[in-house]
Amino acid sequence: MMDLEYQPISFKDVLIEMKDISELMIDLAYSAILFESKEIALEVINLEERMNGLVYQARVQSILGGRRLEEAEAMSGMLQVVEAAERIANSASDMAKLILKDIKFPAKLKRALPEAEEIVTRLIVSQSSELAGRTLGDLKVQSTTGMQVIAIRRGKTWIYDPDKNTRVEAGDILIARGPEAGEDIIGRMAGMVGGAAGEPSRAGEVDDLDRAVQLIIEMKNLSELSVGLAYTSLLFNNKEVAHEVVSLDSRLDDMRYDLDLWILEAARKIDDVRHLRGLLYMSAFTQAISDAAHSIVDVLLRDIEIPPLFKKIVRGSDEIITRMRVEPSSPLVGRTLKEASLGTVTGMVVLAIKRGNRWIYRPGKRVRLESGDIIIAKGRRDGECRLYELTGHTAEVSED
Repeated sequence: MMDLEYQPISFKDVLIEMKDISELMIDLAYSAILFESKEIALEVINLEERMNGLVYQARVQSILGGRRLEEAEAMSGMLQVVEAAERIANSASDMAKLILKDIKFPAKLKRALPEAEEIVTRLIVSQSSELAGRTLGDLKVQSTTGMQVIAIRRGKTWIYDPDKNTRVEAGDILIARGPEAGEDIIGRMAGMVGGAAGEPSRAGEVDDLDRAVQLIIEMKNLSELSVGLAYTSLLFNNKEVAHEVVSLDSRLDDMRYDLDLWILEAARKIDDVRHLRGLLYMSAFTQAISDAAHSIVDVLLRDIEIPPLFKKIVRGSDEIITRMRVEPSSPLVGRTLKEASLGTVTGMVVLAIKRGNRWIYRPGKRVRLESGDIIIAKGRRDGECRLYELTGHTAEVSED
């Protein structure tokens, strides 16, 4: 247990780091399961210690900052966001501990995880790779492939949450996440013949375990979407989006009931039920993430004041959230999201599209963009600039 000691650091910087670390912990927890890596799981545990320190700093800052009733009320909303980030981090830590305790997960789950909307992949950088000897920022890896490198293994050393100044070397093992279409692109950049590793066979009939695994993947996608939409709702003070987060939380509750039934059905047909325990833990993990997102939007739905500080927190984090309108001159007009390949071209993930008075949440690849659409997306700042140009804008990105 780390010793907690107050440090003179701004509340904004504390919350930015908490948001970044909690999201990194989710990525690393899934990576630990996918690659059965105790080393990655241990890093998740280490990050939880860092989160504990940040939570302490945030609470002290809130006490010092609330001199008047209005300030205290606004700070209470920020503390609720702090607690939600802490719950996400604790859930990720609980998942990592399963790997350290050798809890088993079905092989079907590990084969299916790469099929999630944002996949996780592992790549080996060859001697001839264009990445070798270059920094991640040199080649703008995320904004050109859509894949974010979340960890690098170099020999026996791990580099977690590398930034644009991190230099890649031949022989490095990269753990990256992003859209499926970007997997082969970053694979070719790493020098892997034919891109990333091929997909596993999907032969065989769908049984109860198949359905349970696919439901887990859907729950993973929805829980991560709910967090993105939760921050979006507060950033743009939008109750419509907040209500969608509440709806997603309710939907995930129903999905857990279905999952429990399918796992019980599957248990009757397999010899070693220990492999099913991991599915039950994972469903609890996704539900905890969704509950935390619900807690974030509760601030808005109860009309607690959201201070201007919150916008600086979201805009200052590693993954920013942006909103922009598709102009009539945009080359995106009339193209589907699949044709536009926004994930691989900009590195931005489209969370939602507002068309007139209608919202399209988690838009599929076949959704066709129209003039006047408002795109809500998350990603890196350089990807935001690319998306801004593609939507037909020429001025600098607005902070509004």
